[in-house]
Amino acid sequence: MSRILTKDGEVVVSQVIPAETLSARLRGLLGRTALADGSGMLIRPCRSIHMWFMRFPIDAAFLDREMQILKISRNLRPWQLAFAPPGTACLLETAAGGMANLNVGDRLAEA
Repeated sequence: MSRILTKDGEVVVSQVIPAETLSARLRGLLGRTALADGSGMLIRPCRSIHMWFMRFPIDAAFLDREMQILKISRNLRPWQLAFAPPGTACLLETAAGGMANLNVGDRLAEA
């Protein structure tokens, strides 16, 4: 998997950073100073996130098993928390503003 698209084929993330092992999920984006434009981290499985010790704000989309957006937390700043709604299976994180064109209910696809 290298990209995440909307159902209309619009590229949301052109460079996916997978976080599927326990250590990768625990580490997440910690230690990074930024996320490049067009890149994002897909954390699977994921129920909640924290921004403790983070250095930059992010957008976070909570997705169900079919990659439908259940909730979007925009511009999460360092030291904030975000909790997943029921049915969340994974989480997509981008730099703040990276999900400006997305809405709850949109379905994403891995390509």
